[in-house]
Amino acid sequence: MFPVNCYVVWDETGEAVIIDPGCFYEEEKQTLKNFIKNNNLTVKHLLNTHLHLDHIFGNPFLLKEFGLSAEAHKADEFWLESAPQQSRMFGFHLKEAPVPLGNYLYDGDTITFGHTTLEAIHVPGHSPGSLVFYCKEENCMFSGDVLFQGSIGRADLAGGNFDELIENICSRLFSLPGETVVYPGHGAPTTIGIEKVENPFFR
Repeated sequence: MFPVNCYVVWDETGEAVIIDPGCFYEEEKQTLKNFIKNNNLTVKHLLNTHLHLDHIFGNPFLLKEFGLSAEAHKADEFWLESAPQQSRMFGFHLKEAPVPLGNYLYDGDTITFGHTTLEAIHVPGHSPGSLVFYCKEENCMFSGDVLFQGSIGRADLAGGNFDELIENICSRLFSLPGETVVYPGHGAPTTIGIEKVENPFFR
């Protein structure tokens, strides 16, 4: 019901991270589980770019199946408590209650797996705890709902701030190399260079 991009990121060691498991239906959960097993991956971290409902559907499943507790920014933790109410606003009920975070991530923290390092960049505005996970070596980022191809995240939900979002994208993300590939929480990939030039919110 919410087309969310769930990313499985790994390197030659077979160690991996999962970012934003938006799997709600059983078929989606099993697809993710089978992908991990079929590729002989050892998942070291479960990362949430933020804690809006559509990005955390699969957290309880991954805790149960792989013993993975999600890691996210503390400023978004209040969204976990309100998830059941939020789901009712959209006309459905959660099949599983949200599970607590296993670790807090803050600006500048690093997440390592195999030979790979991701840096957490705090970019509030869509939500107070929104994080972007940046891999300098591979020249890419996982932007959650902060930055999209030709758009930005909505800022009208609790804790959102439009001006803060624009300012943080400009100061924290647009300072990165233009060829940096942006893998967003929804929709197709883009690059920092393309968004600086073509994104209508920054013209």
